[in-house]
Amino acid sequence: MATVPSILCINPSFFFLKQPSSQRTTTLLCTKPLRRSASPLSFCSVQQTRFSRSTLVAASIKENLGHFRKTFSDFTSLNYWVVTDYYRLVGAVNAFESQIGKLSDEQLTAKTAEFKRRLSQGEILADIQAEAFAVVREAARRKLGMRHFDVQIIGGAVLHDGSIAEMKTGEGKTLVSTLAAYLNALTGEGVHVVTVNDYLARRDAEWMGRVYRFLGLSVGLIQKGMTAEERRINYSCDITYTNNTELGFDYLRDNLAANRGQLVMRWPKPFRFAIVDEVDSVLIDEGRNPLLISGEASQDAARYPVASKVAELLVRGIHYNVELKDNSVELTEEGIELAEMALETNDLWDENDPWARFVLNALKAKEFFRRNVQYIVRNGKVLIINELTGRVEEKRRWTEGIHQAVEAKEGLKIQADSVVVAQITYQSLFKLYPKLSGMTGTAKTEEKEFLKMFQIPVIEVPTNLANIRIDLPIQAFATAQGKWEYVRQEVEYMFRQGRPVLVGTTSVENSELLSDLLKLQNIPHNVLNARPKYAAREAEIVAQAGRKYAITISTNMAGRGTDIILGGNPKMLAKEIIEDSLLSFLTREALDVEIVDREISQKVMSKIKVGSSSLALLAKTALMAKYVGKSEGKSWTYQEAKSMISKSVEMSQSMNLKELEKLIDEQSEMYPLGPTIALTYLSVLKDCEVHCFSEGSEVKRLGGLHVIGTSLHESRRIDNQLRGRAGRQGDPGSTRFMVSLQDEMFQKFNFDTEWVVKLITKVTDDEVTPMEGDAIVKQLLALQINAEKYYFGIRKSLVEFDEVLEVQRKHVYDLRQLILTGDNESCSQHIFQYMQAVVDEIVFGNVDPLKHPRHWSLGKLLKEFITIAGKLLGDSFAGITEEALLTSLAQIHQLSSTDDNLNFPDLPKPPNSFRGIRRKSSSLRRWLAICSDDLTKNGKYRATVNLLRKYLGDFLIASYLDVVQESGYDDVYVKEIEKAVLVKTLDCFWRDHLVNMNRLSSAVNVRSFGHRNPLEEYKIDGCRFFISMLSAIRRVTVGSLLQYWSSPMDSQELFVS
Repeated sequence: MATVPSILCINPSFFFLKQPSSQRTTTLLCTKPLRRSASPLSFCSVQQTRFSRSTLVAASIKENLGHFRKTFSDFTSLNYWVVTDYYRLVGAVNAFESQIGKLSDEQLTAKTAEFKRRLSQGEILADIQAEAFAVVREAARRKLGMRHFDVQIIGGAVLHDGSIAEMKTGEGKTLVSTLAAYLNALTGEGVHVVTVNDYLARRDAEWMGRVYRFLGLSVGLIQKGMTAEERRINYSCDITYTNNTELGFDYLRDNLAANRGQLVMRWPKPFRFAIVDEVDSVLIDEGRNPLLISGEASQDAARYPVASKVAELLVRGIHYNVELKDNSVELTEEGIELAEMALETNDLWDENDPWARFVLNALKAKEFFRRNVQYIVRNGKVLIINELTGRVEEKRRWTEGIHQAVEAKEGLKIQADSVVVAQITYQSLFKLYPKLSGMTGTAKTEEKEFLKMFQIPVIEVPTNLANIRIDLPIQAFATAQGKWEYVRQEVEYMFRQGRPVLVGTTSVENSELLSDLLKLQNIPHNVLNARPKYAAREAEIVAQAGRKYAITISTNMAGRGTDIILGGNPKMLAKEIIEDSLLSFLTREALDVEIVDREISQKVMSKIKVGSSSLALLAKTALMAKYVGKSEGKSWTYQEAKSMISKSVEMSQSMNLKELEKLIDEQSEMYPLGPTIALTYLSVLKDCEVHCFSEGSEVKRLGGLHVIGTSLHESRRIDNQLRGRAGRQGDPGSTRFMVSLQDEMFQKFNFDTEWVVKLITKVTDDEVTPMEGDAIVKQLLALQINAEKYYFGIRKSLVEFDEVLEVQRKHVYDLRQLILTGDNESCSQHIFQYMQAVVDEIVFGNVDPLKHPRHWSLGKLLKEFITIAGKLLGDSFAGITEEALLTSLAQIHQLSSTDDNLNFPDLPKPPNSFRGIRRKSSSLRRWLAICSDDLTKNGKYRATVNLLRKYLGDFLIASYLDVVQESGYDDVYVKEIEKAVLVKTLDCFWRDHLVNMNRLSSAVNVRSFGHRNPLEEYKIDGCRFFISMLSAIRRVTVGSLLQYWSSPMDSQELFVS
């Protein structure tokens, strides 16, 4: 009898068998789950009878044909030839390996100084790339015990070339980044390695930092809660690790800084080269959510609870309709009447008593924002759950009143409404880098978007070992209840075999539903979701997820950042043993977190056998910890004790065994607790490595990790991330996705499931029976592609709209940084330019170069100028009449030249404040700029208009310089006041501009009903808003400065408000 592949012996639903063409009536196959009392062997023997010789031959031919097609497709792809070309670099790096390997540690470290010297002498990075990569490879081998594979060299080259490296899970992306980061850091301009959370940034900085520091480079780390000074020091390092959120907010905060001392980034050029880990998550998944810094706005918080009560009265389908796809709500006529009656108002949209926004937000909170799905409630606060990572984001709040509406729905205290003071999208943020690269396991499906939005290609880097993971067909169920029951049965069946299982769910709610089902069957498992009782054990849960009998339910594993190693992660397990042995001696404080299912899980999993030498060291370390705690009176909190153990573990990674023993001997009289913990950890680690290797081999024989996806995501890429958790580095593994026709995605995109339900009803009346086949897969794939196109359209629209704001933001932020970081002379030039621009606006509003001055509005011109200048002009200018100005203009037009100071005849001369070379040259440059600009229209009186601009500008600037000089304040104080007024005015108007632009982006969509392009309307109106804002900034800045120096003691309110 023919041998059936071992994977087919796992589960009766794990294969899809097509009938011979003569008997085939449909491509769908309905299979019931195996009764769990039956043995796997009996199942396989039964299934073998269903194979005919012709079926096996046909399957073999089909498999070989598919392999040939894939090989031919790979050979003809552009990616194949790009990777082939990179192998030339690999050959060059390998040629250096023997030479570099002979260097001593000091000689290897000195290579960094040599590379910097060569760059300073005119060589470019390409000239030293191969040798630099070889140096990093050797440094990693010595400090980490890890040697870059050839494919990892290719990955490093892809990053250096400013591309996205797609590397499968477990291929060592973290190690790959060291190649490009080191090479680009040699320029001294700084490199940012951006991760998706604080944990990964800290882990990678500590782990890979040993390589950089060994080679003489400084390594910085940005973490939540750091002070401005700590951030400034870390950003000044050669290589800085941070997460995307901290990076974005640091950039925004720097552009809200009141003075130069508050800046933390490397200004004036804070961005040069970035390597973004999980680049698809940052630039695409997070792309829909702009980063915002908000300030409190004065809104009536009492309206939200009232609106929430009204929303409870309204019935969906009668009083309002919803659109799940874009989370929008529309009130019907009946709904409007009922809401107005309940609120005792005649118009929900009344400007004096507006209720529409509050009611609509309350309905959105009711329909779209579900507890334990989009948010959790903790300590009386609504905390947002990141839908992609499953983590709680404590500092993030929904905007436009949504967060307050959710608080009202939950009956919590309403926090103040917010107004945006600074915002930027991740797309705009990372476009600021002249050179940008990224790495991820899933980017090829979004390559077109990366090319279109960022002009960055995606290069698939080959795996070091062939991927043997088996992706089983998708199964569809009629009901969600049937799906979850089948998931429970499959998990139970795998558990009986001993295979580790990872179940991916889309929400906290679903993960706890499955957890309850497994508890009823007494199946031990771990849950990883946003709840604190689970999140606190995240590292431990992931470390255990590849062990025999391990069942892990996770809301989303995409952003966890830690590979699931079959047999367990020995480093994490060794650290766990150390903590279990020592924490009770180091601290009396108990962890305020509920430990769920830990005891029963430990009973099922095989116990790690710790050797006698390790046990002796654990006992010695425990006694030392107990003695230090008592005799020296040291008392650690639980977190401090864990941190101390973590630092000791880090010490064990940076020092070898002999160095640790020597350090212990040197500190023997002082009870060297840290080095002793490090030595104990190394001993326990060896025992764990032996155990994990043995258990890992057993898990591989069972089939490896089995991944179950409980619903399809809106993007195939996210599903692929979950699949990628199985089969890392050539390990065996399998994946299966199960969906029900009641899943949210089917409802959100109005997918027609009626025909499938009817088909399932005809075939069987059992809701636990899955349907699978080509027709199902094609329909689901088509749905996902439609969803991808829809969300791509949203992101594309967001980018296009943000590009308008991006140009304006760059202008404002560049101006702001120029003011803060510039010297006193540049600040003065800004003031003078503003004054001249204000004068120009007054002049252009009242003159026409094509007409004689008698037709100009000279009276209005004088009035506006005097209003701006106020008391500064003195009595001499105040005496100028409209007739006198007209006479002077007529005379100067007839003259072939003017005096040296470009003064008007019979009009008062400006104060003599342009003394000294700098001020005279500044005045001359302004005159040259006036003559050369195109602001004045061509006409007979163009020269007269330019002379009038220069005369009034000189009078205003000279009067200002005179009054500043007369104030008696020193130059430093004067410049501080000028910078403060410039920055404060700019911030105030920019904040209002952001509010106006956000309102405009919503308003222009209505114009599409009039067959007008919303984007074009946004560009036109946005440009008009921006020009008006700049004009207002200049006028208010000039007016504020003139007011301040006219009466400094009466103008302190400028800096209080």
